[in-house]
Amino acid sequence: MNYVKLGNSDLKVSRICLGCMGFGEANSGQHTWTLNEEDSREVIKHAIDLGINFFDTAIVYSNGTSEQFVGRALKDFAKRDEVVVATKFLPRTQEEIDNGVTGQQHIATMIDKSLKNLGMDYVDLYIYHMWDYQTPIYDVLEGLNNAVKAGKVREIGIANCYAWQLAKANALADREGFKKFVSVQNHYNLIFREEEHEMVQFCAEDNIAMTPYSALASGRLSRRLGETTKRLQEDTYAKGKYDNSASQDQMIINRVTALADKYKVSMTEIAIAWLLTKVTAPVVGATKVSHVEAPVKAVDFKLTPEDISFLEKYYVPHRLVGVMAQNKPGSDKKSQVWMQNAPK
Repeated sequence: MNYVKLGNSDLKVSRICLGCMGFGEANSGQHTWTLNEEDSREVIKHAIDLGINFFDTAIVYSNGTSEQFVGRALKDFAKRDEVVVATKFLPRTQEEIDNGVTGQQHIATMIDKSLKNLGMDYVDLYIYHMWDYQTPIYDVLEGLNNAVKAGKVREIGIANCYAWQLAKANALADREGFKKFVSVQNHYNLIFREEEHEMVQFCAEDNIAMTPYSALASGRLSRRLGETTKRLQEDTYAKGKYDNSASQDQMIINRVTALADKYKVSMTEIAIAWLLTKVTAPVVGATKVSHVEAPVKAVDFKLTPEDISFLEKYYVPHRLVGVMAQNKPGSDKKSQVWMQNAPK
């Protein structure tokens, strides 16, 4: 395993981040394919044994049971100061907004709940899960800064945002003396490369770490034509993200298969090796012990410039999907709240 600094922070992370959305009580969340605690612990331990020290979860994953499983496993299998734990919080609920709960109050409540779930005193990376158009960004930044000052958070990250939003947020944080975002977790893989329009260049210029999710396109980049899994069959969210471009994407997936055959490695190794040429540490999910091994092998697998061109040849622009398609700015008056000026 190789390790790098996470953007402008002092956090030293493995080049592979273990995504923990697949861990948690299936009957407490929206997913039926998640692992129980015993099986989750086995995957987490194997990841640690292979050198992974970076773990990503969220309070929303299986109603907090993902955080609970991860926290207990890391306590048993690793030293706290030798792992980097990331978790995420969602925007305020409509009920909170109606009751006058501020962005600062919301974040204070969310971080305390996550720390209780994890059984930890602090998280290394606290991630703003998606942009909240009904909360002034000043309130979000101040709330996160308060969590840092309280010793509950070491660094902050953001997910599911546009490059201009990240740029404006960090400019405001810099002006106000708040903690700045050191990482961004957006949707990026070999068959969805819309991040390359602006985000990739912006992050390179400002040394912001990219830790994309859906590194294998929910299994599509690791399965040969005709192969399927329970998750591929049941994950309606993933179907919504990828089914509309399936025929175009299949041309790229076929090239992943061809290179895997050429080098006698797995498709996962090819897809992750490509992504590692673009980002700091992709978030890779695992619901079997074996799922951890190929991404780790990909860290040492080097694609040639010709291989990269071969993989990228048939990509065409894709429409925004998933969270980004649901959260377009300017769609109503409430969405303008986030642009309110910070207090003088």
